[in-house]
Amino acid sequence: MPESPAEPGDFRELVAAISLARAALAEITPESTVGEPLGHVVEAGGAVSLLFACTLPGYPGWRWTVSVGRAEDGVQPTVLEAELMPGEESLLAPDWVPWSERLAEYQAAQEALTVEADDDDEDGEDRPDEDEDEDEDSDGFDDEDDHDIHDLHAGDDVDGVDIDSVGGETGLLPTGVDDEATDIEADAEPVLPDGEGAVL
Repeated sequence: MPESPAEPGDFRELVAAISLARAALAEITPESTVGEPLGHVVEAGGAVSLLFACTLPGYPGWRWTVSVGRAEDGVQPTVLEAELMPGEESLLAPDWVPWSERLAEYQAAQEALTVEADDDDEDGEDRPDEDEDEDEDSDGFDDEDDHDIHDLHAGDDVDGVDIDSVGGETGLLPTGVDDEATDIEADAEPVLPDGEGAVL
């Protein structure tokens, strides 16, 4: 239990009013949600706040607080207030932000997204041009290959030389002369006129 500054004798009875404080808490929460006493705090005006651990799920670090004081006659302690209060290690909701500020933040975020989307669109418009250039380059390469193949076979010329004419001169290619007929004529005996040089 944390230590509190020394209090005058009339506060001691208030500090000892544990049962009175628990009875007040039992009216607003089940007894199972009230833990052990955690100490007390002397408030201004002669009141004392008695602190109890909170065992409610989802409320770590929170404390039940019961403020007790004396009535005007000063005879018996009485309960002034009972509530659930956060401690130093309590999990709290974020600070409240006015709607005007939240709206301004939202609008700024939307504008940023719009600018980013516009930048992406501009980048997307530039990319097709690059793709078209690549397609044109590849098409040009294919056209050059086609021209080379066509030139190679056009007229059966290689480096300006007529293959047919070269073949005819060297005998490497057919010249239209029947080789078999030539051989037969060479083997045949010569035919002489009648009465001249006939061989018996």
